[in-house]
Amino acid sequence: MKVIYLTEENKNAVDELPPLSLAIGYFDGIHIGHQKVIGTAKEEAEKRGLHSGVMTFDPSPKAVLGNPEKVKYLTLLHEKKQRIQALGIDYFIIVPFTKEFSKLSPEQFIEQYIVQLNVKHLVAGFDYTYGRYGKGNMNTIKQLSENRFSYTVIEKMMVQNEKISSTSIRNLIKLGNVDQVPAMLGRHYTISGTVVHGEKRGRTIGFPTANIDVDHRYVLPKDGVYAVEVFVNGQWIPGVCNIGFKPTFHNERRQRMIEVHLLNFQDDLYGESVNIKWYKRIREERKFTSVDELSKQITRDKKQAMDFFNSISSIDHR
Repeated sequence: MKVIYLTEENKNAVDELPPLSLAIGYFDGIHIGHQKVIGTAKEEAEKRGLHSGVMTFDPSPKAVLGNPEKVKYLTLLHEKKQRIQALGIDYFIIVPFTKEFSKLSPEQFIEQYIVQLNVKHLVAGFDYTYGRYGKGNMNTIKQLSENRFSYTVIEKMMVQNEKISSTSIRNLIKLGNVDQVPAMLGRHYTISGTVVHGEKRGRTIGFPTANIDVDHRYVLPKDGVYAVEVFVNGQWIPGVCNIGFKPTFHNERRQRMIEVHLLNFQDDLYGESVNIKWYKRIREERKFTSVDELSKQITRDKKQAMDFFNSISSIDHR
């Protein structure tokens, strides 16, 4: 897959792009609906003798036009690239989303970013908008295309009477309902981070933990204890994860921490890059009256996590 970072300075340098069937959207998460859009673009490319492409924007338009600190992501750009490459796409086009870019009219956007990029077929979701204030939409695309390219509109996709969307998936994660995410995302929610030194309390009570520092831009699950897997040293290791403020040891709410006790794993992981896959919320985080009480609860959490993983006949590692 060829990656093109399309700035104003190099936009005219991509005239050599072959005729494209292009999927367009922000695609946070590459959920089931996004996969339908991208898959359709690939199918149309094969039918029409075109190359397949995906166009996305970075950062999120909401981060540029609103408060960037409030915008949280399901997939960071490098992860989005990996997942799109896995779908067998030929060209991945990244357009920097800036305030200047947001001021383009729908007509300017179509001319400069569709027609000039040799797009012969365009695929987008029914609710995709473009141009200043989002005035361009898939209802106006026929007029703006002027027969210079054809297009396919992907209709709304539903799961249990709810529209599949990145917003719905983020809400599930924030509520701690990570077990419901695969129905929309197509896989278990996964984030990446680095193992760092923590307070080292876990090992003193018989449950050594890996403290994982993750990018602040990720959507994080609600505080609590979860059954998770961690990808390290080329394999997925089941574990029990606590995300929160560790109220048993801290009276004040400080920075949220992610700690994972890996089941049947003893290696030193400091400095390692790892992935965390969220399967199920076991319980809420709470303050215990003693370390002994906490230790007994962790033992129960560990057993519950082990029972959960033992009950899964086949684990999806996409």
